[in-house]
Amino acid sequence: MMPLVIGIDMGTSGARAVAMRPDFSIAGQSAVRLDRFGQDPRAPSAWWRAAQAALTELLWGIDRASVRAIAVDGTSGTLLPVDATGQPLAEPLMYNDKVAEGDILAAIARDAPDASAAHGATSGLAKALRFQHLPDIAAVLHQADWIAGNLSGRFDVSDENNALKTGYDVGARRWPDWIAATGMRMDLLPDVVEPGDVTGSLAAAAAELFGLSRNVVVVAGTTDGCASFLATGATAAGDGVTALGSSLTIKILSDRPISAPRFGIYSHRLGNAWLAGGASNSGGKVLAQQFPLARIIELSAAIDPATETGLDYYPLSIPGERFPIADPTLPPRLAPRPADDTDYLKAMLEGMAAIEALGYRRLAELGAPALTSVRSVGGGAANPAWTDIRRRKLGVDFLPALSDEAAAGTARLALRGASKAGLL
Repeated sequence: MMPLVIGIDMGTSGARAVAMRPDFSIAGQSAVRLDRFGQDPRAPSAWWRAAQAALTELLWGIDRASVRAIAVDGTSGTLLPVDATGQPLAEPLMYNDKVAEGDILAAIARDAPDASAAHGATSGLAKALRFQHLPDIAAVLHQADWIAGNLSGRFDVSDENNALKTGYDVGARRWPDWIAATGMRMDLLPDVVEPGDVTGSLAAAAAELFGLSRNVVVVAGTTDGCASFLATGATAAGDGVTALGSSLTIKILSDRPISAPRFGIYSHRLGNAWLAGGASNSGGKVLAQQFPLARIIELSAAIDPATETGLDYYPLSIPGERFPIADPTLPPRLAPRPADDTDYLKAMLEGMAAIEALGYRRLAELGAPALTSVRSVGGGAANPAWTDIRRRKLGVDFLPALSDEAAAGTARLALRGASKAGLL
């Protein structure tokens, strides 16, 4: 009987689950939208119902007796306060919610090191400081922590990747002393382990609910962004992953941490390696403002990617850029516009490829290894003309992504945990 592990991805629109074999092949997958339940998608009960439905659907298609481990990823920076039994005490603050209290932000700005990912109104620490005065509070947890807690019964543990924006020091592997100086109650912060570490076994209620053995282990997960990187199969220093979605995001595996707050760059720890990256305001959103998807597909088929338009575009939808140029006033550059729509689209794709190449160079300037290969995910990865333009601009090997499902990356962590526990 081939053993299986399961990764659960809690995204912004729903939950996905993947069953994986020890050779990283996929044995099954499922997806459930949050809006299926008619609840507020911000409600923890909606998260759990979606995760529960995705896992139940997945289990119907596999041999559940083969399952050895489960891990969960969630949106980075989403926090909720819970009591001693794990019951939420207030509406969560989501990854993009901002804390407006000036005293909280001032305390973090005063005490946090410049390189800390806890700076800013959307940081996990800012949200924890807001929650800590609630009656009966026992812990502040990240989204993935809480969902995993519903499986294991533990509501006191997190992983290094989710804890980063709450101020965790991934280099020293501890909650640093400066956090207490901000006024944060340190007893409310969860214990932190490495992604892929076993945190417990299925609680009796969860085992009964899903028809699984109580010997199934629950493994520390990660953030959705880190899970997406792991899913591609990138494993060596210099491996890069470009996400071509509504924005253009690049990540590279490094042998050392990279920190550049002015570019929004900090590093997640993955074992003894580091994952650094940045996000540009350019990307598919700009293309969608100019052409409908069907027109983009039609025009792309007519592009000759081996030649240059000679136009020097910096495609942005509105002024302002964060990476690889940190300039909140940087204007879009989309002129002159050629008469031919094919050339106009081609020039935009060239401009985005140039931004991508500059991004990887910027990371190298900051101490990351030189780019050696790229794997691509997101809708833009399916555009052959754009791929050829990018290949020419980057000058490195383009490798296939094994998966673009974050749940598959989290399943890889579940495999790591099962292996550590001697279950494979």
